[in-house]
Amino acid sequence: MPPSNSPREGGRCAVFIPARLASTRLPDKPLALIHGLPMIIHVWQRAVAAGIGPVIVAAADQAIADAVIAAGGTCVLTDPDLPSGSDRVHAALEAIDPGGEITTIVNVQGDLPTIDPTLISRVLDPLLDPAVDIATLVCPITEPDERTRPSVVKAAVAWQPGNIIGRALYFSRATIPWGEGELLHHIGLYAYRRAALARFVGLPAAALEQRESLEQLRALEAGMRIDVARVTTIPLGVDTPDDLERARIMLAGTRTGNRQND
Repeated sequence: MPPSNSPREGGRCAVFIPARLASTRLPDKPLALIHGLPMIIHVWQRAVAAGIGPVIVAAADQAIADAVIAAGGTCVLTDPDLPSGSDRVHAALEAIDPGGEITTIVNVQGDLPTIDPTLISRVLDPLLDPAVDIATLVCPITEPDERTRPSVVKAAVAWQPGNIIGRALYFSRATIPWGEGELLHHIGLYAYRRAALARFVGLPAAALEQRESLEQLRALEAGMRIDVARVTTIPLGVDTPDDLERARIMLAGTRTGNRQND
């Protein structure tokens, strides 16, 4: 499957979805059925709908690959012992495109079955600036409990007046920045320049990364530049059985296939 010309960079872009069956809170999560289709297929369909390039699932398990191929998708099997989704994406990229035609990589988490395809496209916007290594998304926090919830990652961003793209200064599970004012919910969707992804996965884990359990801090500590695009919606990440039920309710209007096991 040839990569498509990127609408943002003038290079070639592809979307990768890392997925593995191992999950402590929701076993076999990528294959959990939502109205007759495995969750990974819902994510794949939305990535395809974004229209920014070919979509490749980077799978750690044969069962995921079988489901993707049965749905008509492209899948690359990767080492199940890889430590992170970013490592899985890089391994799949090198396997499917050793010649280096793909210059921009979008990493979509495999547990976002309700993601708006426009968000996948928007993550490319910060890469219009050639100084940016990695791009991601933020959304203003509106729910009061999210301001202090550790599961909600916050971003401290330097904005230029009137801009909806800014430079990320730090990410934390703590409430940052301190004081009155807007807080930003980080959305774990990334776009990388190819060289930046290769550099990132080659870096050792950083102390702040390990303390906060946030791998993007490895990039910041190494001096890599991460810019964010401001959006207005937060996709539902499915981590628990309750999240899965919420996703089924949210997608009730788009039911497909056999519902006997949904």
